Amino acid sequence: MSRPDGPVRRLLNPLARQRRYLVWPALVALAAGLTWGSPAGADGDSTGLPEAMDTILGDPSMEGGAASVVVAEANSGDILYQHNPTGRLMPASNTKLLTSTAATELLGTGYRFTTDVLSDGRQRGSVLDGDLYLRGTGDPTALAKDYDELAAKVAASGVKSVSGRLVADDTAFDSQRLGRSWAADDESSYYSAQISALSVAPDTDYDTGTVIVEASPGAKAGDKPKITVTPRTHYVDIDVRATTVAAGGDDSLTVERQHGTNTVTVSGTVPVGGDTTKEWVTVWEPTGYAASVFRDALAAHGVKVSGGTKLGRATPKGAVRLATHDSMPLKDLLIPFMKLSNNMHAEILTKAMGAKATGRAGSWDDGLAAIRGYLKGIGVDTGRLRQADGSGLSRMDSIPAGQIAKLLLAVRAEPWFGDWYKALPVACAPDRFVGGTLRSRMCGTPAALNARGKTGSLTGASALSGYVKDAGGRDLVYSIVQNNYLVDSVKPLEDAIVVTLAKSDADAAVAVQPRSLRSVPVSERKGDLECSWRKPAVC
Repeated sequence: MSRPDGPVRRLLNPLARQRRYLVWPALVALAAGLTWGSPAGADGDSTGLPEAMDTILGDPSMEGGAASVVVAEANSGDILYQHNPTGRLMPASNTKLLTSTAATELLGTGYRFTTDVLSDGRQRGSVLDGDLYLRGTGDPTALAKDYDELAAKVAASGVKSVSGRLVADDTAFDSQRLGRSWAADDESSYYSAQISALSVAPDTDYDTGTVIVEASPGAKAGDKPKITVTPRTHYVDIDVRATTVAAGGDDSLTVERQHGTNTVTVSGTVPVGGDTTKEWVTVWEPTGYAASVFRDALAAHGVKVSGGTKLGRATPKGAVRLATHDSMPLKDLLIPFMKLSNNMHAEILTKAMGAKATGRAGSWDDGLAAIRGYLKGIGVDTGRLRQADGSGLSRMDSIPAGQIAKLLLAVRAEPWFGDWYKALPVACAPDRFVGGTLRSRMCGTPAALNARGKTGSLTGASALSGYVKDAGGRDLVYSIVQNNYLVDSVKPLEDAIVVTLAKSDADAAVAVQPRSLRSVPVSERKGDLECSWRKPAVC
């Protein structure tokens, strides 16, 4: 998902922080109502593909910007079009193409994360003498109910009391929680959660390391809003500074976590009868979050832990396993990861690759080295790119479209390609776990339900890379990376390129663009934000 920053972040704030999404139906209607198929050129005559692509990239919205674009025939690998193919640009979430393919190869489609409960003590009747260990390996899909099931298994073993402490073993990964050059002002945002081998996801979008805070208006003016937290946990404290105002008053609620704490502040006003604000907020130190949720689950099942909670200590060798939970296999995890462009999944998989490759605690350095090794093996020139994290959240990532296209061509020969290809978002497929971040794009065109691709968005950086069939049935690979533009969005240009490919054949192409892009002056264009930034309803 990367991150929206700068002007796009400011545009997003009323949506991302208040979660109203009143603008979304209008955006969907606009996307569905775009007139496609009209030529970008003056006469609309059929031309060769290079001329059509040049016409689209010549749009005034890219004046002063940079683009790296490559189109290739998938079966032969022949390059059909290239524009600045070696230009290193910020790929945003197109970085996940590198991470996901390497993870599928190096970890395997059947790879599962495990979470175990162990003890180094002896059980005497219902009393367990010693410490109880909760050991994780990075499962980004672990829910509160999974920790509850672990607690139930401990209780079913006859344990009612633990004389020692609850120890949270997150040593499968190192202690570096945030990636290189991640922005400090994103600390509480759901797409920038801390990375740990133990964490909790609040729902089945699997935004691990977050809680969902909902604030509803009180019954009358002057009341405090009603607050709920999912999952229920004492790990976060809610500081309610907000007030309910009379019906028709300002709706300005914000929900943010204070730096370095687990205090979530709800401020602003909400009118009587107003909408509920729903915000995904990251926690500080996800290992403690997992331990807290598990301790509460133990108590609910009648298991009392006498000692405190200790974080970050390794489980002793010889400890006896009392309960275990396995995640879904990687081939299934790829769906929420890639469809919803989940940053935290990418970073966890990166550290998991590092751990498997070295036998050490998983780290970004080792994981990125493992990714580079895989890329080199399939012909990607890693000397021509820089990857600083697994997700594309870092603005230090720099990858040319030519190398992305090489990757997309090479992985078609992998035995796991079908599972990975299935995880790519599909243009205009309405289901969130099919269409993903492309579910509202290219509707009513030959690219709809045809093109698959990975999106990417940062302020001044946008990318779309994937596969599409042309009008003659040829399988094409495309990679589009655009940077340094000043308009809010160049996604209409990406869509125009892919639709042009879908409408073209081996002999001719007609450059097409959305009418909205052609008819609105550059100075007045307002780009719709990438679907992955609009939690929770739209992608």
